[in-house]
Amino acid sequence: MDRNNPYSLGMDKNAANFVALSPLSFIERAARVYPDRMAVIYGSRRQTWLETFTRCRRLASALIAHGVGVGDTVAVMLPNVPAMLEAHFGVPVTGAVLNTLNTRLDAEAIAFMLRHGAAKVLLTDREFSKVVSDAIQMLGSDAPLVIEVEDEEAPDGIAVGKITYEALLEAGDPAYPWCLPADEWDAIALNYTSGTTGNPKGVVTHHRGAYLNAASNVISWQLPHHATYLWTLPMFHCNGWCFPWTMALIAGTSVCLRRVDPALIFPLIAEHHITHMCGAPIVYSTLINAPVELRKGIAHTVHGLIAGAAPPAAVIEGCESAGIDLTHVYGLTEVYGPAAVCAKQESWRTLSMEERAQLNGRQGVPYPLQEDVAVLDPLTMLAVPADGETMGEIFFRGNVVMKGYLKNPQATQEAFDGGWFHTGDLAVMYPDGYVKIKDRSKDIIISGGENISSIEVEDALCRHPAVMFAAVVAQPDEKWGEVPCAFVELKPNATATEQEIIAFCRTLLARFKVPKHVVFASLPKTSTGKIQKFILRSQVKSTAAIE
Repeated sequence: MDRNNPYSLGMDKNAANFVALSPLSFIERAARVYPDRMAVIYGSRRQTWLETFTRCRRLASALIAHGVGVGDTVAVMLPNVPAMLEAHFGVPVTGAVLNTLNTRLDAEAIAFMLRHGAAKVLLTDREFSKVVSDAIQMLGSDAPLVIEVEDEEAPDGIAVGKITYEALLEAGDPAYPWCLPADEWDAIALNYTSGTTGNPKGVVTHHRGAYLNAASNVISWQLPHHATYLWTLPMFHCNGWCFPWTMALIAGTSVCLRRVDPALIFPLIAEHHITHMCGAPIVYSTLINAPVELRKGIAHTVHGLIAGAAPPAAVIEGCESAGIDLTHVYGLTEVYGPAAVCAKQESWRTLSMEERAQLNGRQGVPYPLQEDVAVLDPLTMLAVPADGETMGEIFFRGNVVMKGYLKNPQATQEAFDGGWFHTGDLAVMYPDGYVKIKDRSKDIIISGGENISSIEVEDALCRHPAVMFAAVVAQPDEKWGEVPCAFVELKPNATATEQEIIAFCRTLLARFKVPKHVVFASLPKTSTGKIQKFILRSQVKSTAAIE
């Protein structure tokens, strides 16, 4: 304390003027101020905010009765159903950490995560009974208590839980005291990276960051009170980009959805007047390429956040034509999902659709409550020139950055080296201060000494009217070292030849950037829509894959 500073003496933090920031406070307020407003819609099910809050209190009470407490881990293997939303509040209010598991992973990966995170309880759905059963068997005596979440819409499967979710809640206290953490730096969630090489890393996030990013979602997207949000983004992915907490903040309505299917999505948009949704480019590409008749009855604009991979300009243009107003965001698991946004400028409105798509395709500027995003030379840690050409690595700094990697101090230290979080994404900085990703460091193609952005080539490929999805990887070449090899998934009933695709790219790209080979195939994707390039890289090593 500085005795010479009159503003320090007698002005310490106390219970009246300081409360730890936590997104758990949002649901308590929503239930108090808007108790009768709809919080959840799922099929024929309807839940108000008061009902949802009461269920979350029951969940917390019941988990504590089963021995869950501060520092424990509660894992969930669930689709976008109401229980998944409730877990985002009922689990962390006990002091435990919520671990949302990727529902597309195999038993070995799930077993690793449950063991590494020391999960004490697992909430699961019958759809994943085979994978969960196998994982539990692998864990032996280290297996968690399994709770079965009932759902009439779940595919047939064997019940693996020792108790049902509704029975668990029935035993809980509906008046359980809603106590926020004493320290906002306490962990709120554990999310595992994709782990395409080796074991995935466990990203630990905190209450403060979750609070701030949930609020940033509102500010950057100008979310209105009581928005109606469709869950096309998996809640297991970066905790649904913090939107379970965001929806409580604005007392909005979450329309839950088990799977992404245009035949389900468009009717829900029309019936419930969906105002907002999020997703990877694959989600929006699927929607804009679905039969036009599915959009019948939709006359309003739907606002969408897009992230997960750099969206091709063709997807941005297609969404605009289909009445979906896209806002491009960027981030990683380590920064709670979106932590940068391509903030739209008024002057862009007068530009052509193609020009707007190019500008909106950039990763943008820091989220409102994120301190900074920068493009730096990873060796010198100095900013690259803002010329739209000089490449560097994207770095984040601020309150919306993870605590670190669970049980991995070396990886944590490396990630924070130099006082910034290292993303591994290569980008340029434009004169207006907007960031544009050029590639992942491992995805850049070096051909004859020239750097080729796989994203730039993919963007050109996706402009072809027959192309649904495209991925470009480096193929070894005796003369050039590496050349671009394109993997293309065509739209339904569309046709194209390798020569046609190559000729089309020559009209848009410098000659050395044009793919030398084109492979037509269904592209391997993660559950969040990212194309699994590591699988494609292994294929190009075989001559048969490109003949």
